[in-house]
Amino acid sequence: MIKDICLAKECIQHPETVNEYYERIPEVIHKLVSSCNTEACYDHVGYAPIPSREIVIQIIHQARRILFPGYFTQNRLDAVNLEYSLGQEATDLFQALARQIVLSIQHDCLRHKQPSAHCNDLGHGLALEFLQCLPNLRGILGKDIRATLEGDPAARSYDEVIFSYPGLFATTVYRMAHCLHRLGVPIIPRIMTQYAHSHTGIDIHPGATIGESFFIDHGTGVVIGETSEIGERVRLYQGVTLGALSLPRDAGEKLKNKKRHPTIEDDVIIYANSTILGGETVIGARSIIGGNVWLTESVPPDTKVMLKRPELVYIGSNHHRSTNHKKGD
Repeated sequence: MIKDICLAKECIQHPETVNEYYERIPEVIHKLVSSCNTEACYDHVGYAPIPSREIVIQIIHQARRILFPGYFTQNRLDAVNLEYSLGQEATDLFQALARQIVLSIQHDCLRHKQPSAHCNDLGHGLALEFLQCLPNLRGILGKDIRATLEGDPAARSYDEVIFSYPGLFATTVYRMAHCLHRLGVPIIPRIMTQYAHSHTGIDIHPGATIGESFFIDHGTGVVIGETSEIGERVRLYQGVTLGALSLPRDAGEKLKNKKRHPTIEDDVIIYANSTILGGETVIGARSIIGGNVWLTESVPPDTKVMLKRPELVYIGSNHHRSTNHKKGD
């Protein structure tokens, strides 16, 4: 026992020894500060304040409490206090969003060396326009919820869909962000959709156009690019990519504001892990794209696109080494 205690005491460092490490930290800080003056460093020192990611996330949840009254509040809502509660939430949302929009516009003006005299008025005006979008947005999300209930036998109720379906959460955040994107608000729409991406694995660019009654089932790994156009009553499964074809190194400038992602017409179903690429690719209405399909060309309406059944290989004492399943091809 005493021997163990003695060994433990040998491991205790003297304060002066530990201080030597602290004394070397300023040297590291000096190098970090010096590197801020090089092209290798991306910093935000000396600029106007940039929008707060944390506050933008709070805005998402404030807007959800308005869009789905009673679901994400701690206090019970009823007919007596509903108007007061929504009024308070909407006022708080307006104030927070207006401030973040003002910061985003000021930041953009400074970055592009433009005057920013009217940023405050513009930011508050855009925040009000967003609030005016909410009644229509609530109606569209109601159709998305009904599409989920109709398309997923596992969905037991609209409560379950609202509380727990990642596809609806990602779609809700996308629809908020798309509204701000159309209004020309910088930065904030991307912060919103990337927050949803980090929580659900569903990556929807706020610039994409998505029709009503949209349903993403499961959802993990879904990618919808900026210039994608999706019609009404479209259903996507996990792992679906609506992406761009192979891009050159300078694609950021050459292809900016050009259509790079596919168009999906009304009533299309795209099953798991399918990839559809290219701005000229159009999937015609009522078509079905099977799982694991790779498409870079258009498909006419009312078409099924499926892979042939692969050859399965069984290894074991009770099986032949390979079996080619042609039934149903």
